[in-house]
Amino acid sequence: MRNGHPNSGGLDIGGLDTRQLMREGLSRPGTALRYPFDPDIPVLFVGSKMFALFGVHEGVERVNLKTQPEEAWLQRETYPGAVIPGYHMNKKHWNTVLLNGRVPNDVILTMLEESYQLVWAKLTRAAREAINGA
Repeated sequence: MRNGHPNSGGLDIGGLDTRQLMREGLSRPGTALRYPFDPDIPVLFVGSKMFALFGVHEGVERVNLKTQPEEAWLQRETYPGAVIPGYHMNKKHWNTVLLNGRVPNDVILTMLEESYQLVWAKLTRAAREAINGA
């Protein structure tokens, strides 16, 4: 089965896990992997702002992703129990996605891209230009 997400390179992703999703996130311009909270909590940044925060809770890998408020509610209703209000985040702007196979890979990759784009848009012009010029 091929993944139709434009940034997947047409690869068969299979069941996404933290490592695969981090690799996908790091393929975007200006991204970096950091551990600002705990050595067991990887966070993807674009510039100085985070757009994906990974963790494990009760044995299930999960990722917090930024989203538009109206999308946050729709995602939670579409995937009840698999997309929940952002764990330890602003619940209006962040969702936690459980990487347990209940949300299709292409949907998770789209959520990751949207999170990146939302955070990218909040960077200063100087920060965006520095990334684009790098």
